[in-house]
Amino acid sequence: MDVLETAKWLDKELYSRQLYVLDLPAMQRIRGAKVLLSGLQGLGAEVAKNLVLMGVGSLTLHDPQPTCWSDLAAQFFLSEKDLARSRAEASQEFVAQLNGAVQVCVHTGDITKELLLDFQVVVLTASKLEEQLKVGAVCRELGICFLVADTRGLVGQLFCDFGEDFTVRDPTEAEPLTAAIQHISQGSPGILTLRKEADGHHFRDGDLVTFSGIEGMVELNGCDPRAIRVQEDGTLEIGDTATFSRYLRGGAVTEVKRPVTVSHKPLDVALLQPRVVAPSPEAVLRAHCLHQAFRALHQFQHLHGRPPQRWDPDDAEMVVDLARSLKPLKGAEGEPLEKQLDEALVRTVALSSAGVLSPMAAMLGAVAAQEVLKAISGKFMPLDQWLYFDALDCLPEDGKFLSTPEDCAQKCCRYDGQIAVFGAGFQRKLSRQHYLLVGAGAIGCELLKGFALVGLGTAAGRGVTVADMDHIERSNLSRQFLFRTQDIGRPKAEVAAEATHRLNSDLKVTPLTYPLDPTTEHIYDDDFFSRVDGVAAALDSFQARHYVAARCTHYLKPLLEAGTQGTSGHASVFVPHVTEAYTAPASGLAPEDAAYPVCTLRHFPSTVEHTLQWARDEFDGLFRLSAETINRHQQVLTSLAEADGPQVLTLLQEVLGVLRERPRTWQDCVAWALGHWQRRFHYDIKQLLSRFPPDKVLEDGTLFWSGPKQCPQPLEFDASQDTHLLYVLTAANLYARMHRLPGSRDQTALRELVKLLPLPRPQPLAPIFPNDLELAGASAEFGPEQLKKLHQMLEVWSGSPPLEPLKFEKDNDSSFHMDFVAAAASLRAQNYGIPPANRNQSKRIVGQIIPAIVTTTAAVAGLVGLELYKVVGGPRPLGAFRHSYLHLAENRFNRWVPRAPANQKLDHLTWTWTCWDRLKVPAGQPEMTLELLLAHLQEQFGLRVKMLLHGKARLYSARWSPEKQAQHLALRVTKLVQQVTGRKPKPGQRALVLELSCEGEEDDTTFPPLHYELCDKTAALSPGSTEPCILSPQ
Repeated sequence: MDVLETAKWLDKELYSRQLYVLDLPAMQRIRGAKVLLSGLQGLGAEVAKNLVLMGVGSLTLHDPQPTCWSDLAAQFFLSEKDLARSRAEASQEFVAQLNGAVQVCVHTGDITKELLLDFQVVVLTASKLEEQLKVGAVCRELGICFLVADTRGLVGQLFCDFGEDFTVRDPTEAEPLTAAIQHISQGSPGILTLRKEADGHHFRDGDLVTFSGIEGMVELNGCDPRAIRVQEDGTLEIGDTATFSRYLRGGAVTEVKRPVTVSHKPLDVALLQPRVVAPSPEAVLRAHCLHQAFRALHQFQHLHGRPPQRWDPDDAEMVVDLARSLKPLKGAEGEPLEKQLDEALVRTVALSSAGVLSPMAAMLGAVAAQEVLKAISGKFMPLDQWLYFDALDCLPEDGKFLSTPEDCAQKCCRYDGQIAVFGAGFQRKLSRQHYLLVGAGAIGCELLKGFALVGLGTAAGRGVTVADMDHIERSNLSRQFLFRTQDIGRPKAEVAAEATHRLNSDLKVTPLTYPLDPTTEHIYDDDFFSRVDGVAAALDSFQARHYVAARCTHYLKPLLEAGTQGTSGHASVFVPHVTEAYTAPASGLAPEDAAYPVCTLRHFPSTVEHTLQWARDEFDGLFRLSAETINRHQQVLTSLAEADGPQVLTLLQEVLGVLRERPRTWQDCVAWALGHWQRRFHYDIKQLLSRFPPDKVLEDGTLFWSGPKQCPQPLEFDASQDTHLLYVLTAANLYARMHRLPGSRDQTALRELVKLLPLPRPQPLAPIFPNDLELAGASAEFGPEQLKKLHQMLEVWSGSPPLEPLKFEKDNDSSFHMDFVAAAASLRAQNYGIPPANRNQSKRIVGQIIPAIVTTTAAVAGLVGLELYKVVGGPRPLGAFRHSYLHLAENRFNRWVPRAPANQKLDHLTWTWTCWDRLKVPAGQPEMTLELLLAHLQEQFGLRVKMLLHGKARLYSARWSPEKQAQHLALRVTKLVQQVTGRKPKPGQRALVLELSCEGEEDDTTFPPLHYELCDKTAALSPGSTEPCILSPQ
């Protein structure tokens, strides 16, 4: 199968998360593309890995150079056994294993014009300037997109030339803006009013829009794009509508994205007239200096036939001299730029330029691969035109470099490329670490690769522990590169541990398949964390990050944390007593399954999310909960009737529907599905309107159907409407599956069958409650008559085989699950005039799918790796560390120094504290009572305790009666905790953590936790001593 044929077939399950970042047309272009990649050192390996995982049609590798020791510090396809072999040939097999749908070839000859004719994109890494100019000129002539990428120690560069007229089909990652319509006037211009919930729209003057789903003014539906003007009141002028039909209801206005043309300069021009991507004027100046440094390094190589030696001051001075002698750079209009060469910066670049670092390769390789995708697909704005990235902040700020020529000399080991920057002493520090990695998904896999390459935890008795409870799914394989098809279904932690050990046999990775949360604190206990030097978190929820961060704060462990969404990502570092601690956004700490109000979903939806949640609840109620209910009833006849009676009765009425007995045939299932369609989308709406007519007015004179409440309209079943038929098809098949009957996918036969079936008559409908409070009150009313009816309903299934409860699966496209939810939500949206979501959007919202792509994942893992160097390297000041944010689609790259931890103080106290501090009080022998503990807190710290908590359990309160206080004060602390909580301290537990509330505190005061140490480890204290102390960074 050739590349073009391959492009026609796309594994949507494999690329499901990536499709949410790109789109189907972009993916099809990617599947049909041919790319040449020259240079297979660490940077080239990262580019190759990313392109193959993302599904490029064909990748040709070119690198005849032999593998050397320094390659192994970043080239994960190579190992010691490949020394002296061609990098490309040694890498080919392992690159190809990443994705069987990608053709991976090797070219062993020179790069000629004839060779280049076969490619859409050419990428050069670790190449000489002469080769870059030669190949770039040919690519320019042939209309081939051309990229240059390179890393030298802690600095990297990327250059893009996509030609003089490159069309960007979709410049941004954001979905086209869409908003629900409230009204459209007839006039010139027509004025479009948006629904209230769309008031926060971001339409701008000149945007092109189109329309859909409008009733009445149908002339606008599917019209050619119209330019709009945004009025001060938020309404939109949409052009002439004077001759159109009168607007009735519904519809959506949707932005139409415009293509953009980009013009790039060829390399020979761009070398002297560089356009750089940088977040600030200061960053532009630094990028210009790095640009000159790279030019000087190329000139040094040309003059001496070799790169500068490792940390050789003489070679570095020669590079500085060459940079001084370069022609001055020019601005966009050809004007000379002010020459401001930072010689210290150039010198540092030259001294460390012999290094090969895996985090730098990961970062630059990710960005380069994303630019290749932009070139192929026309999706997102390409770089304009140079990107310079440096992490020289990994070196000490005081100019005392980590390495000397002796310490960084070649050792003929796999870490030679890293030793060239940081030295052998630092390498030994890395090897003696023990790290915990929480999460073995996409970022986790990249971090494990990085840990193996840098040699983290490779000394005897050290290592990495990886914790993840999930199992591998097919959709993981396009980003989680340690996994293969044969691993599907296995625990991620176990497979990741095995794969990482293959990357570096000296690294012991211990997998744990338990989550890290409050239920497993007996596993991840004091002893566990005492053996850990640091924690890396690769988690996909704020709640999980918040908990892990709290553990790190509790145990005073540094935390490296990263996350992605689409092409945006972040990497953060939190160091005890140096930086602020991690804080999750308040919105992110809401429960993931936080429910919408029941009555909103049932009767008053106003957003597509409401309709989808309603449809998802429908699936569970009809095809899972009902089956579980009936199965339990068959086992225990009476117990079910007493519990949750009203809900169970309603559930069973719906699952029986128009039928009077258990279904026996496919036609029975279709009849039920058609009846349920009629109930949900016709009769339920008519009943709602009979209770709340369209013209109903409230006591205050406002219309009931106003604001977020949208007045619905009942639908009439029409078998010629695809969504109507799809609902019946999916519902009937799911109903058949639940009753263990054969289904059917024949839509033509189904369309004929429903024409023969009579539309069902109205069925008994559930009462309507305008709010959740009334609903709750009604649920409590369940008398003997309802109980009898419930038993009659349950008898329908008595003596029958058990039903099959259907558990919702979002990723199984053959199961009808997602099709049912999408169809039900779309019909619900039609009822209420809400712009519906398409199937892909529905799947993303219902499945809470985070759009993901391997380039962003690899980039943030590289950024984490750079901060790891600093954390392991020893005490570093705040200014050494960096938080990072990137958005590859928009070419945004930001790094900044974290905030210091905030000092807290009360006026009457002489000491201050931060979030990293804690009060430590040894329990002593014999153990102190609560009365003694409170006395010592007052004597030593001036704290008069008002309340003392252990978790949620209250140990003491100044508001208690004297009698109750006396009972608690007389008890030893551990005995008191056991009495109040009913739990003894866990075996091996080193301290009880208590929370204080004290007199004089302010609303925003958070006292440090009190660590009541259960065993006295301080030699200075005499037996029985209870002298407290505070840990402080000062």
